[in-house]
Amino acid sequence: MTTVPDDLPIIERRAVRLVVLDADGRLLLFHTRDPDHPRLGTWWELPGGGMDPGETYLDTAVRELREETGIRVDPARVGPPSWRRRVSFIHRQLRHVQDEVIVTVRLDRPGPDVDETDRLDYEREDYFGFRWWPVDDVVASRERFYPGRLPGLLAGFLAGDEIDEPFELWS
Repeated sequence: MTTVPDDLPIIERRAVRLVVLDADGRLLLFHTRDPDHPRLGTWWELPGGGMDPGETYLDTAVRELREETGIRVDPARVGPPSWRRRVSFIHRQLRHVQDEVIVTVRLDRPGPDVDETDRLDYEREDYFGFRWWPVDDVVASRERFYPGRLPGLLAGFLAGDEIDEPFELWS
């Protein structure tokens, strides 16, 4: 495993990320930045976040999707945690070390606009846009993504591959 830098206080947590697909097969991504670290530039990020105490991955997926987008889904629409990864990144004044699972959420309608009502304050600052991307556009894109290997792993993940991604030092 790659060594985690000793540059900021470390927080370790478990997290869930969501590959949200609309009825047209498009993927929801947030255009993101970290105001404390402008050198990181901008990137496109899967919705999701940390698991609260006592939550299952399913609880977290449904809660995070509602909080970050306003989209409410039945837990039955959430797929299994078939992409697992460990990652480290800086966010604000902390270094996160996360054990993440990535799940699919399949909507039965075209991708709605994002409702920011339930977002946390820092999410309102960090997420400055969103886009429903055709999957092929993500796969072919040369933009920066979180997870970093999203373009290369997305097609296999959507085809049902189990993914155990090695450690990613994202930032």
